[in-house]
Amino acid sequence: MFFLRIDRRSLRVRLLTRLGLVALVVVGVTWLLHGILLRDLAREFLGERLRQEAHYTIERLQQLGEPPSQWLEPGSFASEVFHHLYVLRVGDQVFSSHPDWLAFLAPFFDGADAEVFDVQWQGHQLLIYRETLMVDGRPGVLLIGEDFAQVESGLETLHWWVGSIAGILLLLLILLNLVAVNRSLRPLSRLQRQLAEFQSGQRGQLDIDTPSELDDLLAQLNNFMHELQQRLLRSREAVANLSHTLQTPLAAVTQVLRGSRPIDDQRRKRMLERLEGMQAQLSSELRRARFAGPMSGQRANVAKEAETLIDMMRTLYPDKRFELDVSLPPAHSIAIERQDLNEMLGILLDNGGKWAREFVACRIFRDDGLIIEVEDDGVGVEPSDLSQLGQRGKRLDENTYGHGLGLAILKQIVSQYRGKVTFFSPFGEGLHVRIVLPC
Repeated sequence: MFFLRIDRRSLRVRLLTRLGLVALVVVGVTWLLHGILLRDLAREFLGERLRQEAHYTIERLQQLGEPPSQWLEPGSFASEVFHHLYVLRVGDQVFSSHPDWLAFLAPFFDGADAEVFDVQWQGHQLLIYRETLMVDGRPGVLLIGEDFAQVESGLETLHWWVGSIAGILLLLLILLNLVAVNRSLRPLSRLQRQLAEFQSGQRGQLDIDTPSELDDLLAQLNNFMHELQQRLLRSREAVANLSHTLQTPLAAVTQVLRGSRPIDDQRRKRMLERLEGMQAQLSSELRRARFAGPMSGQRANVAKEAETLIDMMRTLYPDKRFELDVSLPPAHSIAIERQDLNEMLGILLDNGGKWAREFVACRIFRDDGLIIEVEDDGVGVEPSDLSQLGQRGKRLDENTYGHGLGLAILKQIVSQYRGKVTFFSPFGEGLHVRIVLPC
């Protein structure tokens, strides 16, 4: 015995099931409506034919003046040609082509003029048309009927034939749906192959030549893969930079320690400087490798993180006044990883704390994006030196402790989030840093 296992999570199965149900409902409703409308159409057609025959009969009776008994008797011309039931009442006289029906149809002489109605008697269903007339100056009523059961039998046979054809069309429609669904899902199979190629290193990005419904999905996948490649590149660069930067100083320090010469104060100072440089380089590369980037799927509360960092800076620089102005709702968050936001704010506030004379002001608000502005009242930077800010390892003042890596790291983080950093020094007093992040 073979069992057909259907994966209910399959998109193909879901589409085929829903399309099949829709096709079944449409065909079923159409078939039912066909039966109803076909019967109504047949009844309307027969009623119109009975009406025309009644007018013809009345016209013959009035023109020829034949006795009704001869015109409507069972062997008469009308009965032989039309095979219909005739019942006529003229004055007090009643005539019928089928005497068996006379007693049953007599009550229907009274009623609305020119009316078609159904009657049931002894398993027969008659469609009756009633019309009033005048014969030799006497009023009368003519009833003409036809056995509708035979017509319905033919209609039922036709209806089931149509149902059989509809069933065949339904199966054909299901097969066409199967072909259409399989062809429509080909882009997903191609996408799966491209992902496999990306995983094996044969492809850098996904092909966007797909149905428009997949454009946003492919764009997000490409952005996500680009972010993964950037993270991998940063990690490799960090390792390469550390390897290149630390090998020579470590070899020099190791050689000094292994040597037999005594270490005087000057050599000890140079060794200390080299070790501090290596420590700063190591810290910088580790911070770069830790960047999450815009595709991390995390959000951070800007106001909360800024308040926490301001409190920390007030502790580190008790002689400086830190001011914070956040024009955002308390619960407002943006799509940025919390550690990255703290890194950016921390670099700006720490740099301001080192250089400020008395105060550091931080303003955060929204305009064309998220705007972060930090300014201090320090000595400022010469206009010719502004372009050098943020260059890796570049220090404009050797008298202040540091290694010139903070602003370089800041620019790298902002660049990861497709933002922009601008440096100002109005009138050569203080430094004004402005960060614009898209949100």
